[in-house]
Amino acid sequence: MDNLGGMGVFVRVAERLGFSAVARELGLSPSAVGKAIARLEERLGVRLFHRSTRTLALTADGERFLERCLRILAEVEAAELEMSNASETPHGKLRVSLPKYSGLFQPAIASFMQRYPAVELDLDFSDHIVDVIGDGFDAAVRTGKLTDSSLKRRKIGALQRVLVGAPAYFETHGHPQQPADLLTHTCLHYRFPTNGRLEPWPLPTNDEEEAIELPRSFVCNSIEMRIHLTLNGQGIACLPDFSVAEYVQQGLLQTILEDCTQNAIPIWIVWPSSRDLSPKLRAFIDCLGETSLGINKGAMGHSSAR
Repeated sequence: MDNLGGMGVFVRVAERLGFSAVARELGLSPSAVGKAIARLEERLGVRLFHRSTRTLALTADGERFLERCLRILAEVEAAELEMSNASETPHGKLRVSLPKYSGLFQPAIASFMQRYPAVELDLDFSDHIVDVIGDGFDAAVRTGKLTDSSLKRRKIGALQRVLVGAPAYFETHGHPQQPADLLTHTCLHYRFPTNGRLEPWPLPTNDEEEAIELPRSFVCNSIEMRIHLTLNGQGIACLPDFSVAEYVQQGLLQTILEDCTQNAIPIWIVWPSSRDLSPKLRAFIDCLGETSLGINKGAMGHSSAR
């Protein structure tokens, strides 16, 4: 029996702690499985199992060898999957959770559907943090700092947050020249649906200066509503750059305090660590990175309030 075959038998026996069950799975006799383990122990020069008439248990050497075997066999399986997927056309159902505001992803989704018609997209747009595995998703798009180390991840872009208002609003209320000036303005805030907290605006603080307590003139959990109110001249909002880039270019909105709001929020796609990238998920990730998340670079132009 070759080395990999011997490792495979050893792993099965270690997981089931019995020769008979493994023998039935492999279509062998229990004695053949026992001899395979004995030959492996002889080749390694160590005892892998404690044996008695009633029990079978791994030795300390067996525990260490099992860890190595699991890693080796997982790498072999991943290599085989990668090779088999290399020429496979993406197809089948793909279920992905994405942030509620779909504007950033619309071009990528349209492009993906045109390029891969055999993939059935099932997309859930929500600001709630889903349980990728428990809720049955193939992947999820998330922003900011990731805390779940059990998921594989890939960075697919970044976004900036900008402070914007309508020209008519600034004509009436004046242009804030420094963060403290916002204390006299109408501020439109976003509340996170997951924890009920307000999204902090990306304003500078230092050890000697506490964060500015901005007026809570309006609070909601909708990007669309805050965009509508800013376009209507009813206040200043902190919004993702991609959501207002078109309005800034058209002169309908103006950015303020750019020197004070330098920030970058990473955008990730995550998927279960137990799964390798399937062709359909790999294609979807590529579309997100190529189509949606790079289109706003430099899109804000110079339409800022002075």
